[in-house]
Amino acid sequence: MVKRRGGRSQARFDHRDEDLLTATEAAALLGVKRATLYTYVSRGLVRCVPEPGTKENRYVRMDLERLKVRHDARAGHAAVASGALRWGEPVIDSSISRVGEEGLAYRGHLAVELAVQGRSFEQVAELLWTGELPGASVQWPAPELPFPPSSLVGLLPRDAPPLTVLSAVVPLLGASDPVRFASPPEQERLRARRLLRLLGAWAGGAQGGSRVAQALKEVTVAASLARAWGVEVKRAVAPLDRALVLCADHELNVSTFTARVTASSGADLYACVSAALAALSGPKHGGACDRIEALMQEVGRPERAATVVRERLRRGEAVPGFGHQLYPEGDPRTPPLLEVAWATRPEPVGVRVVRAVVETMAKAGHPPPTVDIGLVALAAALGLPPGAAAAVFAVGRAAGWVAHVLEQREQGHLLRPRARYVEPLPPGAHDSSQVVTAPHTARGG
Repeated sequence: MVKRRGGRSQARFDHRDEDLLTATEAAALLGVKRATLYTYVSRGLVRCVPEPGTKENRYVRMDLERLKVRHDARAGHAAVASGALRWGEPVIDSSISRVGEEGLAYRGHLAVELAVQGRSFEQVAELLWTGELPGASVQWPAPELPFPPSSLVGLLPRDAPPLTVLSAVVPLLGASDPVRFASPPEQERLRARRLLRLLGAWAGGAQGGSRVAQALKEVTVAASLARAWGVEVKRAVAPLDRALVLCADHELNVSTFTARVTASSGADLYACVSAALAALSGPKHGGACDRIEALMQEVGRPERAATVVRERLRRGEAVPGFGHQLYPEGDPRTPPLLEVAWATRPEPVGVRVVRAVVETMAKAGHPPPTVDIGLVALAAALGLPPGAAAAVFAVGRAAGWVAHVLEQREQGHLLRPRARYVEPLPPGAHDSSQVVTAPHTARGG
């Protein structure tokens, strides 16, 4: 059926799944008078539906937001929108985490306080997913292995980094879940608990299938990580829990934004986590831990720290792990990790090398260390294998990925920004404005 409005024909549409606003709200969103809103309706730019029992109409939010984007672009706001994707203004509403002057907060709880109070990773994950911080300890049931670990381990190189193993196993876990597209929130939370338990166990998958099975017998994700990597569980659980909590979420970092974009397409939870893992692996994100480990190997001994750092800076090379664009005064997540690393085992060479590099950079007046440095220091103190720091980052951040996937599904819209077309450069031409050399790498973990 077609109804006539202002000389234009408008087909009736199923508005049951649409987010509708009142005329006052719609006009405020557009920044126009109500008369202008009615003009947009008459021109077919905004759909409206009658409010039963009244003479009022309700207006479709999606149409209003699309019209506002077009108007802002014409008004010269395109550059603002573009800049928002480069550490600019917030572009997505979220109630999960906040980065402010007081630090990083999860649902209103300071992340550092949660970590130093000894809150478990499972408690913090439930806080991110539900908005409620459990008062008692949380224990997630151990899931069954959907396929024999040996079937995948046999395909992996013995020296495969833990993050590579996790990236390989998540799609297989998805393929083994026949109801993965069933996504009511409570079912997704059950699925997420199983997935995070499996991620903790599979972190040591390159060491053999038996490690995976043994790790799943532990009662927490932190304990599973310790067992998977063959270190003393009792000594490692509290430090690993602290690291997982501090990594659990960080607003719209690269991997989380990737998870949200993927979720907005309707993809299942495993696909969202797989996409996020791919983004995390990049050297400007979670892969920064691997670059820091390589730097520490280059240093080798604490007494060489000043020489190696000085030579890197002299050559214009970056010293990874220092300076965070969101924290000009220093990443608040780093001190709790360094503190526990120095207290756990200060004597290993790897720990002393990290400490020497941190002290050298501080004496030279460079920005404070990021959370990645803290993760590498903790891995060295616990005697974890190469690549473990990045895997701890990934397993911890998976809690935040799940929270953002759930929130994105609640919001319901597709994340599809527009590109501003520019003429390509002539063959052989170079845009020198894109070449940047800096003594440290600002990153967004």
